[in-house]
Amino acid sequence: MPLYEYRCEGCGQPFEQVQPVSFRAEDTVCPHCRAQKATRLMSSFASQIVGDHKPGFKEMKAYDMLNQRMDKFSKLPPAMGKRVLPAPDNFGTPKPDSSGGN
Repeated sequence: MPLYEYRCEGCGQPFEQVQPVSFRAEDTVCPHCRAQKATRLMSSFASQIVGDHKPGFKEMKAYDMLNQRMDKFSKLPPAMGKRVLPAPDNFGTPKPDSSGGN
């Protein structure tokens, strides 16, 4: 269960309360004056990243793999033939292949 920070509107005292997530702030009772006028405060928290999971780690690894592949492709001999695209139509888009192959 999470630890919530509150401030009582009746006496102005801050306090902490361990409650379920579903518990409403309006139902929280102040331990100092026993009033139900508590306001939930925003609080900071700390976290720790364990292991190799860091923000951007997967992206950096993907770029490294891409660079390694591009280095391997640059060492290949040039292609023997070039692919010929069909002539564009009036709208600048290539015409579909009419050779009948799928």
